[in-house]
Amino acid sequence: MAAESGDPTAFVELALLGARACRLTETPGGPGAGAADGGSGRLAGAGTGTRAGTGNGTGTAVGHGTGTGTAVGHGTDTGTGTDTGTAVGHGTDTGTGNDTGTAVGRGAGAGTGTDTGTAVGRGAGAGTRTGSGTDTGATAEADVRAARAVAAPSSTPAPSSTPAPGRAPAPAAGWAPADLGAPTTFVLLRHGETPLTPQKRFSGSGGTDPALSAVGREQAERAAAALARRGTIQAVVSSPLTRTRETAAAVAARLGLEVAVEDGLRETDFGAWEGLTFGEVRDRHPDDLNAWLADPDAEPTGGGESFAATATRIAATRDRLLAAYAGRTVLLVTHVTPIKTFVRLALGAPPESLFRMELSAAALSAVAYYADGNASVRLLNDTSHLR
Repeated sequence: MAAESGDPTAFVELALLGARACRLTETPGGPGAGAADGGSGRLAGAGTGTRAGTGNGTGTAVGHGTGTGTAVGHGTDTGTGTDTGTAVGHGTDTGTGNDTGTAVGRGAGAGTGTDTGTAVGRGAGAGTRTGSGTDTGATAEADVRAARAVAAPSSTPAPSSTPAPGRAPAPAAGWAPADLGAPTTFVLLRHGETPLTPQKRFSGSGGTDPALSAVGREQAERAAAALARRGTIQAVVSSPLTRTRETAAAVAARLGLEVAVEDGLRETDFGAWEGLTFGEVRDRHPDDLNAWLADPDAEPTGGGESFAATATRIAATRDRLLAAYAGRTVLLVTHVTPIKTFVRLALGAPPESLFRMELSAAALSAVAYYADGNASVRLLNDTSHLR
């Protein structure tokens, strides 16, 4: 290997930064003169050089004496690896291809291949460089391409919105068009506290039907004041249980509205668990409780109502109320399980999501329903009016 004048030694170190499988060769040539051309690789200068290397990834080549070069490529993936080779010559490569890189050296050379490079150098010489590679890995680059693909308009025609005979049209995903009209909005108010609420006892539709406590009545009044300030409620509908009817009456009186009673808004029947705490049920009916927690079709001990049965009832009630109050904002005064079920069905969430929502006494939630069948959860467990 002939070193350039003034360079006593020549070596090349290649440290790989990516995960590309490639093979590069640089074929020596004779004296010549010209200018670098990014596509064909014509060079200027005179000299000879040979470079060969195999490895995986994107790397950096550094040379002293016979040449200094840097090759950087970006493939489909980025990994780690090691690629070593030997480059001898007075020249700089310029190539075109699928990867992007930079080569810096002393002299001149020319090459073509799957790497794209920028050549800088002085001297004389000519060479040919060829390369091929397959990229694997590339988390960052893949993310960029994926984002561009999502942002780019799709060339695939949209599916027909015409439903099959006898089948209702499926709700369209995404933002609702502007021509759907005003949604029907259910503002969901849980009743105020009863004496059982702070003790966290099961209190469904099969128990003692407790009335509001003094705290619960105060909560109902605060909720009524907040809803009056909002000024959007057009109708009030209540569960038939005492605690909800008392809460609804406080709100309706403030708004100057009547209360309609809807039996479908009642709380789940908790069977033999009514009036018991969770710990008491676990002590007395551990197998039934475990089954109930694991399976929405499981019923509480003593023939209570399963969460699956409650969901069926709430879905039917929702559809009935949507038909009766289309395009209006309606206050539904109900209970923990019905409100969580309205939200779960709107989100398309699984039954176990009922155990992952917090719902305080006299809290407000809201769901909007659109003409195309889509729903939007607007609010969940708002208690700001109680503070």
